[in-house]
Amino acid sequence: MSTTAEKLADLRKRLDLAQEPAGEAGIAKRAKKGIPSARDRINMLLDPGTFVEIGALVRKPGDPAALYGDGVVTGHGLVEGRPVAVFSHDQTVYGGSVGEMFGRKVAGILEYAAKVGCPVVGINDSGGARVQEAVTSLAWYAELGRRQEPLSGLVPQISMILGKCAGGAVYAPINTDVVVATEEAYMFVTGPKVIREVTGEDVSLEELGGARSQAEYGNIHHVAKDEAAAFEWVRDYLSYLPTSCQELAPIVNPGLEPEITDTDLELNSIVPDSDNSGYDMHEILLRIFDDGAFHEVGASAGRNVITGFARVDGRSVGVVANQPMVYAGALDARASDKAAHFVRLCDAFEIPLVFVVDTPGFLPGVEQEKIGVIKRGGRFLFSYVEASVPKVTVVIRKSYGGGYAVMGSKQLGADVNLAWPTARIAVMGAESAVSLIGAKQIDAAPEDQRAAIRQQMIDFYNATVATPWVAAERGYVDAVIEPATTRLEIRRALQLLRDKAVARNPRKHHLLPL
Repeated sequence: MSTTAEKLADLRKRLDLAQEPAGEAGIAKRAKKGIPSARDRINMLLDPGTFVEIGALVRKPGDPAALYGDGVVTGHGLVEGRPVAVFSHDQTVYGGSVGEMFGRKVAGILEYAAKVGCPVVGINDSGGARVQEAVTSLAWYAELGRRQEPLSGLVPQISMILGKCAGGAVYAPINTDVVVATEEAYMFVTGPKVIREVTGEDVSLEELGGARSQAEYGNIHHVAKDEAAAFEWVRDYLSYLPTSCQELAPIVNPGLEPEITDTDLELNSIVPDSDNSGYDMHEILLRIFDDGAFHEVGASAGRNVITGFARVDGRSVGVVANQPMVYAGALDARASDKAAHFVRLCDAFEIPLVFVVDTPGFLPGVEQEKIGVIKRGGRFLFSYVEASVPKVTVVIRKSYGGGYAVMGSKQLGADVNLAWPTARIAVMGAESAVSLIGAKQIDAAPEDQRAAIRQQMIDFYNATVATPWVAAERGYVDAVIEPATTRLEIRRALQLLRDKAVARNPRKHHLLPL
């Protein structure tokens, strides 16, 4: 019979082996690729010394040669002192592919997150399904998909793509809240070789599934230059979110700058006098929230709309803003998808919404109709109406047509609507309106006077119709404010709305236009 000392020695030996299941060959493989270990990646995410591993000694039963860990490291720790569950694929063990014990480990950590109510971060770098385990591998792919759904909207779910993510492996990350990748990462359903064989289409790996390409397609929400930057982005992202839907996001440095500052005063001259001149909306966003901080989400897709997190009086807010530098801030199908996703994310975790508006409406064109701008714009509108969080809108300049409606109008359910004196709120812009309602009058004039008459009508429309005053007179905006007061007015509005409560409709669920 072995002694306690021998059993302890056996434990230490097994635990040491579990730290590097593939031994020297695994270390050499990582060195060749220039990538950290699965545990090193977890330690880059978590506060130092807080990682508690679960299932280090798990391996496939009945196989004496089976490697510990089965291709994934799971456990929990802290980020900024708050609990987070994590799993990280281990490229050195079966290529990080999904097998039965791999699936059981990830399912276990998802169950843990649901029980304690904490975020889940999945670090993906996997070879996909494990061919040797045949249908069992596929069964666990499906099982993990089923296990994810109860967590959606319950706790924040973040996916990181730090290598390859192909085939069935893409469906787990895409169903989490946000997907973060490094520049070297890629994800796709079908690889270039199979596409070439099946369709004859020749496409490069980068164009098909490179991180930059997938970010433009809207499947990746942030591309970081390297792994360290990716983990930093995720830690920052988590700071704006609660640990679960039953809590509120942490409050950071409330009460700062209670008076108008020099930066606030710069807002009074930030909008160009010419209606057709662009400006970078980021310059406004950096001045109307706390500390000039803005954590952008989805920067590469639908760049005509900006989505991201900021703080107002120390509390998290979700920001949706038009970007006049791209398509003059017009909305389109892709921007609608991006905004709808972000609105639903904020609503799920009780984060108030601030809409910052400068849009001429929806982008016209045959291509937009073909790709479903009606349905996708409808989803954006629907998601905003559904959101029960406090909703504040600031109209900076143009707010025309369907863009007026969907970008946080009073009629769509906004709680407080503010406008700058530079706001232009109307069915359409002056040029289009004059072409529609003044065509007969212009055509009846002598040809040499038509241009002057048209310009007079445009000036009259801008002076009397496309102003904030008509909307203010009818109560469609609550106040026309001096731009320099915007930061403090948003703060007051959200203080007023802090106890907002909306009675839920007793139905099972609505039918989002899909």
